[in-house]
Amino acid sequence: MSKEFLINCTPQETRVAVLEQGVVQELHVERLAHRGLVGNIYRGRIVRVLPGMQSAFVDVGLERTAFLHITDLWQAERHPESPLRIERLLAEGEEITVQVLKDPIGSKGARITTQISLAGRYLVYLPQENHIGISQKIEGESERELLRERLMALLPPEENGGYIVRTNAENATDEQLAADIAYLRRLWADIQGEAMRRRAPALIHEDLDLALRVLRDFVDRDTTLIRIDSRENAQRLLAFAETYTPQVAPLIEHYRGDRPLFELYNVDDEIEKALSRRVELKSGGYLIFDQTEALTTIDVNTGAFVGARNFDETILKTNLEAAQAIARQLRLRNLGGIILVDFIDMTNPEHRERVLEEFKKALSLDHTKITVSGFTQLGLVEMTRKRTRESLMQQLCEPCPMCEGRGFVKSAETVCFAILREILREARQFADAKEFRILASPAVVDLFLEEQSQALAMLSDFIGKEISLRSDTCYTQEQYDIVLL
Repeated sequence: MSKEFLINCTPQETRVAVLEQGVVQELHVERLAHRGLVGNIYRGRIVRVLPGMQSAFVDVGLERTAFLHITDLWQAERHPESPLRIERLLAEGEEITVQVLKDPIGSKGARITTQISLAGRYLVYLPQENHIGISQKIEGESERELLRERLMALLPPEENGGYIVRTNAENATDEQLAADIAYLRRLWADIQGEAMRRRAPALIHEDLDLALRVLRDFVDRDTTLIRIDSRENAQRLLAFAETYTPQVAPLIEHYRGDRPLFELYNVDDEIEKALSRRVELKSGGYLIFDQTEALTTIDVNTGAFVGARNFDETILKTNLEAAQAIARQLRLRNLGGIILVDFIDMTNPEHRERVLEEFKKALSLDHTKITVSGFTQLGLVEMTRKRTRESLMQQLCEPCPMCEGRGFVKSAETVCFAILREILREARQFADAKEFRILASPAVVDLFLEEQSQALAMLSDFIGKEISLRSDTCYTQEQYDIVLL
């Protein structure tokens, strides 16, 4: 499967689109003011230990304190046979070195660990461990054993740390592996030195930016092109590749075209679709995505599709197409956590199995950890997708100031009735007022002048005060003011 990377760089933002077979499958966005924190290493100070939750809150210098659970403590990992208590391992005011596992999401602070890992091109260095692991994607037992033996032969005699061999190492030479080992050991020595010199809270190591992480983490044997529209960043990527990933250097290309790179490949259109609640299917059906803090629900509808010979076949074909589309949208939108998919009800058990099989097959292309529990008793497919960073919508959008994220605004009629009730309350409180003037949106004022004119007149007679209207386009439909004259 051919894979291409498009990198769009501006001083404020870097955007990366991953294309497979010419179709956009993933989008990554990093803004200079809001760079992701995963992989960063901090010197932190423990501000609170919670024995009941077996966790602690650590000040690492971010807006919110970071969360550390006992399962992410290196000491606890070394004693699995005799579970330790976090209050015996940590004390308030103590300084520790930690690494970010998950970015802050919503109201939650970053999740951190004391089990440090440093990623290279071919290896992941575990300075506190002493074992060698092999990526699960390398399946051949003989190949796994050969890689383990090659790595052990390259390690210096004084090495006490452990390593995980990444999938990219399958075709790496001994020289490339040795260079990765030297780079990671040198990096860890620098981090240790910084940790000793700096007082908490402090950042002591920042992970690579998005453009460089493409070379380190995303590029694989299927990659055919890395196209970037910034000359300065193209030179930076080329220098990094020549030092750490020389076989990737020939794939880097500086795009000099007149049309914007993302426009040329219709990536901007895909971003707009990925931010939409509704996704159209080619058959005429459609998907509805509803994202909340706790979970995401996806509803499948036949829409205008009536192309199959009978109703069951129509449902099956729509669900099969939806399975492919949902798997792609999960990657595009980077949706994580609990996900519920409401496929169109199928009475035929064989059809349910076909849809579930097709869904799992489509999800297998996703590099993020996914667990599919199958159909529930209510006919929903329940699944989880590991969440390590904010979704595309959380990165690019903010709650609507009019509806405050509800997705709805009060109707003009509801606002009219609220205004009438408030005038009645204020008339009793401010008996000396001669007139009440309503300032509201055009929709609300128009309703008062038409359907609710009688109600307004009746209220004016009841309180014995004049009520006037003023339309103002600056007001949203829910906003209004009542001025006493």
